Amino acid sequence: MTDAVIAWLSGAWAVFEKDARLELRSRYAINMLLMFVLASLLLVTFGIGQEPVSTRVQAALLWVVMLFSAAVGLGRAFISEEERGTVLLLRLNTRGSMVYAGKLLFNFLLVLGLNLVAISAFLVLLGVEVRVPGLLALTVVLGGLGLSGATTLLAALIARTANRGPLLPVLLFPLLVPLLLSAVSATRHALPDGGGWPAASGELLTLTGFAGTVITAAVLLFDYVWYD
Repeated sequence: MTDAVIAWLSGAWAVFEKDARLELRSRYAINMLLMFVLASLLLVTFGIGQEPVSTRVQAALLWVVMLFSAAVGLGRAFISEEERGTVLLLRLNTRGSMVYAGKLLFNFLLVLGLNLVAISAFLVLLGVEVRVPGLLALTVVLGGLGLSGATTLLAALIARTANRGPLLPVLLFPLLVPLLLSAVSATRHALPDGGGWPAASGELLTLTGFAGTVITAAVLLFDYVWYD
């Protein structure tokens, strides 16, 4: 690798390491996401009761909980920089693409941890069986990557706005409609009444294309968002 690539990777890793250390100290996002996920799943469980629920509804409920949790917790990726006054320091010492890559990696790992907790609690509380675990795992990874890529970019856009709290979900939900539809369908195919890998191939391609398109566009546009 060239020196420029090594320097870029080092800058992105430094941003990720900084966010990880701060989060491990405060545990703000982790605690908030866990509480939101568990409270939402408990409400869903009590609301459904003993009524039988189709696999499509089960998959939709799972992804709705994960989407709202990400919208609540991941929006602080850049708001916290504004509150601590470290934005100028990042702009002077790192490139915009480095900041985005570091924040994206942190948010992606946070979403994966969130999804693991949500799915585990979901399977236990609702007694859901998984027929194709590999398909569910791949769906969660691809869906989490697309969700993290979109959320990280939008969090940077709204960080300096006055109504940044409720603004992220408003901007995020219309953008994530293709991801949600594909993720719900692919998750349903991993459950007992689903069609397995052959039936989910189209949804997996959609999730891959969505994540690749969003992250590529974000990398190309992030310098304008970060410096303007």
